[in-house]
Amino acid sequence: MTSADRNPNLETLSPEAQVTITGRNVEVPEHFQERVNGKLAKIEKLDPTLKSFHVELKHEKNPRREAEAERIQITATGSGHLARAEAKEENFYSALETAVDKLERSLRKVKARRNIAMSGHRAPKGTGVLAAEMEAEAKAEQERAAREAGKYDVDPYADQVEDVVPGQIVRSKVHSNAARSVDDALSEMELVGHDFYLFVNEETNRPAVVYRRHAFDYGLIELAPEADAE
Repeated sequence: MTSADRNPNLETLSPEAQVTITGRNVEVPEHFQERVNGKLAKIEKLDPTLKSFHVELKHEKNPRREAEAERIQITATGSGHLARAEAKEENFYSALETAVDKLERSLRKVKARRNIAMSGHRAPKGTGVLAAEMEAEAKAEQERAAREAGKYDVDPYADQVEDVVPGQIVRSKVHSNAARSVDDALSEMELVGHDFYLFVNEETNRPAVVYRRHAFDYGLIELAPEADAE
């Protein structure tokens, strides 16, 4: 039983933020749009600063990827920050549930991090519970990765490049060079769901990267001036 089944009014809810739903290779029915709005209304309560949601649905035509043929990507834009979650499942309803769960976890992690920073303490009350939840999430992610081993025999970018050559760059992106703190960079990394985040460290004004390490720790790599590197 889904949350919508338990609460039939869920799908009639709608967030105050602007919602844009688009489909690639698929038409989005009205009843599914209502379900999306109901889910996003709950997400909005976690971060009232969110101003817009963009939900993209894509159908994968390749029959070899039938088990994850339906993809949903949710991008939430707030005041100076962005959160993103993506999921691929055998149907759009399952993909929506998975993507919303990912987005909710990211927002909760960032909220906890901000509470720690504001309190001035390294660990707030309830950290043991939070650590247990993160450990459970990590185990679930490992199990999911094990189940999906061997599913990616087909290049997911095959339809986006003309000549498929091993090692070819299939996507490029220009990143903002706005300076920010390490804590802000970690929050941005959590929000977009990546394992690393490129930024300019406001303390040193140097390009830097934060990244995930084992046991829920993070790492920081920073470029040094050429003279210092020597």
